[in-house]
Amino acid sequence: MDILTDSPTRADVLTLLGEHLDEMRATSPPESVHALDAAALAAEHITFVTARDDDGTLLGCGALSELEPGVGGHGELKSMRTAREARGRGVATGLLAHLTAVAAARGYARLSLETGAEDFFAPARRLYARAGFVECAPFAAYGPDPNSVFLTRRLAQPARS
Repeated sequence: MDILTDSPTRADVLTLLGEHLDEMRATSPPESVHALDAAALAAEHITFVTARDDDGTLLGCGALSELEPGVGGHGELKSMRTAREARGRGVATGLLAHLTAVAAARGYARLSLETGAEDFFAPARRLYARAGFVECAPFAAYGPDPNSVFLTRRLAQPARS
């Protein structure tokens, strides 16, 4: 599996993001759907990545949004999604590790995310808990929402020379 920076406007990615948005809208009330569309994911402050098989088949995607830039900054995970056919193959774990490493390399002190509170999102919450994320208060522009769970984890700071 290769995880690389990619464009959210590629045809196969658009299909996967469409499925993601459709599922989020079917699972959560409109005011609690915080998933981004391809245009938003193409913003300059967002790093979008895809996971692909050796033959180029799209396995999943994810993004890192820069909330507070630079050393001591804060990043947010967005649009983590694994293709249905690729579930159970470690794609989400790989994407999460990759994006966490990018955030750490940028010197971010913290990495946060919002996910759903419904049972549907329990596997995602378990993934994040295994990676060291803990519940936190709403961050950035989020407000309290009974349909959302906010998670964060501290990142190791680079050694100072």
